[in-house]
Amino acid sequence: MAEKSGRVLVLGLDSVSPWLLFERFLPRMPRMRQLLARSRYGTLRSIDPPITVPAWAVMFSGVDPGTLGVYGFRHRRPGTYWDQYIPTSRTILKPLVWDRLSRVGKRVCVIGMPPGYPPPQVNGVYISDFLTPDNAQDYVSPAFLRPEIERVAGGYTFDVTFRADDRDRIGRELFEMTQKHFAVARHLWAKEKWDFFALHEIGPDRLHHTFWKFFDPSHPRYEANPKFQTLVDDYYSMLDGEIGQLLDLVDDDVRILVASDHGSQAMQGCFCINEWLIQKGYLALKGPRPKPGTPIEQVPIDWSKTSAWGAGGYYARIFYNVKGREPEGTIAPSGVAAFEAKLTADLKQVKKPDGQPLAVDVRLPKNIYREVRGDSPDLMVYFDNAAWRSAGTIGYDSLYLAENDTGPDDSVHSFEGIYAISDPRTGKGTRGPEEKLIDIAPTVLQLIGVPIPPELQGRPISDL
Repeated sequence: MAEKSGRVLVLGLDSVSPWLLFERFLPRMPRMRQLLARSRYGTLRSIDPPITVPAWAVMFSGVDPGTLGVYGFRHRRPGTYWDQYIPTSRTILKPLVWDRLSRVGKRVCVIGMPPGYPPPQVNGVYISDFLTPDNAQDYVSPAFLRPEIERVAGGYTFDVTFRADDRDRIGRELFEMTQKHFAVARHLWAKEKWDFFALHEIGPDRLHHTFWKFFDPSHPRYEANPKFQTLVDDYYSMLDGEIGQLLDLVDDDVRILVASDHGSQAMQGCFCINEWLIQKGYLALKGPRPKPGTPIEQVPIDWSKTSAWGAGGYYARIFYNVKGREPEGTIAPSGVAAFEAKLTADLKQVKKPDGQPLAVDVRLPKNIYREVRGDSPDLMVYFDNAAWRSAGTIGYDSLYLAENDTGPDDSVHSFEGIYAISDPRTGKGTRGPEEKLIDIAPTVLQLIGVPIPPELQGRPISDL
């Protein structure tokens, strides 16, 4: 049974792990300490894959990535080898919390939740996310609010270019971007009494990718740099101040939910999945070996001798070259299961550079999702609990890279995100059990007092 009507404010902090928020940077965050002192908080287990897209959509739909039809930032179009697309708000195959609330007349305001472009029409306001195309003008719904948003922000910013060497520039832009987002959030919060208000802040994710090795001595490429370590500390202090200014506007009866889509951890290196496939005879090239770092889609492939190829990222997406499905398929549909078993067994034997097992976790979408909709990979492969990236480029003399093959990068994602839910009944803070990201949507609906649809796969977090 739905509870009485309530109001919910969500602060979405991208890529923040329990160690980062509850330990490493908490001394720099007095307002967060005050919030935790009146909240239930703990680890929020992310989803497969633990990536911004689809994790936030899972969080606010209550169904898994397969049911949504979204498996990461890039998807391959069926019947092609290299035709890829990036999900948009229109890719999501199920309604999200703000859609459901809008349908029953609740007022909502959503800032930056990905994938959020083009901004969907809601009963309130929606500002699109960091995937908004450069120079896009249609990033606010309703559109007439754009001049107001631009004025309040002093020019709205969606993201920063972060896989680059000019870290001074990145740090400066991170501060400016986060401050703009919170300025807009405070402005919109004050405009009316929202039933649901959500802000997504991508800044922590970009900070971790750019500066992790400067504040974590356990990083394999740790570099003592007082300037950049101070910058990271100062960013979390600034973030806490921005959060505090927003919370100063919030009535005591509003439930405050702080959540992250996944965590972060030090990147141990990259495993070159396509180089491995070449070595094992699954992938064949035409002509001479390319130079190091060459994207595989730029290299002639001998598809008549190729049974599988991979894509890089936080996990390896492996695709099979199946007859009747791919243009030059080599695997008979009846032979896919046997091929898959052999490939999986070979992957399980992969070692680290020191000869120790790499802890390869091979997952089949059909086994981990209730449905497999949209364009999924055939295999999903994590290396060392996602501490190693997958490098899709080729041309290397080794299967292992110390750095990201797509640009400077210090961190990767982890499965351990965070949650904190204020408790106005007791006003006491407690470290709660691990919860599941997929349970956030039904929890929000229950707190606001809207019936939970039976098709949701998540369940409300208990005792709230």
